[in-house]
Amino acid sequence: MDEAESPGLGLNEPPQPLKTAEATPYRVLARKYRPQTFAELIGQDAMVKTLANAIERGRIAHAFLLTGVRGVGKTSTARLVAKALNCVGPDGQGGPTIEPCDACEHCVAIAEGRHIDVIEMDAASHTGVDDVREIIEAVRYASVSARYKIYIIDEVHMLSKNAFNALLKTLEEPPEHVKFLFATTEVAKVPVTVLSRCQRFDLRRIPADKLVDHFTAIARAEAVEAEPEALAMIARAAEGSARDGLSIMDQAIALGGGKVTAEQVRDMLGLADRGRIRRLLQLVLSGDAGQALAELDEVHALGTDASALLRGLMEELHTATRAKAGAVADRLQSTEQREAAEELAAKLSWADIHRLWQMLLKGLTDVQVAPDPQEAATMALLRLIHAADLPDPAALLSRLSGEGQTASPASAARSAAAAPAASPSLPADFKSLVRLLEEHGKHQLAQQLHDQFGLVRFEPPELALKPMRPLGPSWPRDLGAELKVITGTSWRISLSDEASEPSLLDQEKIAEEQVRAEVLSEPNVRAVLEAFPEATLESFTPSDAFEPTKGA
Repeated sequence: MDEAESPGLGLNEPPQPLKTAEATPYRVLARKYRPQTFAELIGQDAMVKTLANAIERGRIAHAFLLTGVRGVGKTSTARLVAKALNCVGPDGQGGPTIEPCDACEHCVAIAEGRHIDVIEMDAASHTGVDDVREIIEAVRYASVSARYKIYIIDEVHMLSKNAFNALLKTLEEPPEHVKFLFATTEVAKVPVTVLSRCQRFDLRRIPADKLVDHFTAIARAEAVEAEPEALAMIARAAEGSARDGLSIMDQAIALGGGKVTAEQVRDMLGLADRGRIRRLLQLVLSGDAGQALAELDEVHALGTDASALLRGLMEELHTATRAKAGAVADRLQSTEQREAAEELAAKLSWADIHRLWQMLLKGLTDVQVAPDPQEAATMALLRLIHAADLPDPAALLSRLSGEGQTASPASAARSAAAAPAASPSLPADFKSLVRLLEEHGKHQLAQQLHDQFGLVRFEPPELALKPMRPLGPSWPRDLGAELKVITGTSWRISLSDEASEPSLLDQEKIAEEQVRAEVLSEPNVRAVLEAFPEATLESFTPSDAFEPTKGA
């Protein structure tokens, strides 16, 4: 391997161009700029600090497990650890260090992949117990020249069950001169018995802004003119993977002949123009079906994938949601994007946002499984437009409950007749009594009255209650004492086994079920549920108009 020729690239140091002969074959950026020191390993500060402390204090584990998505630096980190543990410094007298010199014979040999005591194995092609048995036999022998004999096993989850079992004993009690470094993208497939014997490091996805800085430095080192917007697109498409991002950047450089533009990257990745996405979303929200479908056809003619289009709509909606929630804006966003997100957030309610998100998510699923993705995208947009005309659940509840309407004289008369006479200084009904206790800080008594008692009789200052559970003989006396302090009147509190109303808690539950039934029977709601069979009514806020009254 020719990894030693890599100049490396750190965010805090200028990249150096590769010094090779003109006849040297071209190496892709992902290999050319593989990190050669921990300082060049971007986005993994916590892991580097942990390793540095362990090496400084001599608390070096015998086995490390590096896990994370592809391209975040697992194998590179394993090689860096191997160098850190075996480095002897330029003078040959140094010990393990988090800053290997890259000059001693061990550092150079490890970087070039030819060190006799650092053995790399790809578990994807060496899955059997025989391959592991070779390791078990070899670990008994001391290292040839290095401080430690190090085994780097990539994609370790690919080992067979028997191979893992064969490795367990050696992994638990290896000789002092042996270290194991495992790398995997699927840690869930690694047996717990192996995990428990390793020091685990979860390598994080690299943030998009750090990837942009990284790609900018590489473009400068390669003498490539790259637009910031283009690099931001590449960073987002990389999804936290430096290797994926560099592969995309390689392709973009080749496409642009040494120049990387946003338009080229957009065409290469099949992304829709952000302005066009925002325009389409505005047409959907305005209910203009004709213009929205015309815009969709134009996007399709330009070669944009239907899935990419819906993902773009979801991204715009997500950006608006963050703006509405007051989250810090992504620094990769342009001023135009931020302003558009804030404008959209001001127009949409939270109910609108959640409904649109769920429908876009359903549309994306349909597009991915439909025989014709474009037709599925068309139907998804039409559903969105149709949903824009429907009242939100709060409006439906308001309509069903008649909230804001004045009660009829007959209804008012019935309510007045049903309500017991009460002194102006005493609560008018049982609910008011509970509310009065709550307002005066007697939260426990108020909660107990609300949840655990049915009302038998309310004739202030007399109160008869049916307990749902025993609360002790002194409870009525305690309640009477508190009510006397609050109202200035002596109360007669009695507990009874007579028939009573349901507790206030049970009344609220009954009211909720009544509202749910009425909401589900409302024509607009039925139409939505018929259009989306998988949809369910998850929650709603019952109005007071539905709460049962005494004697109802």
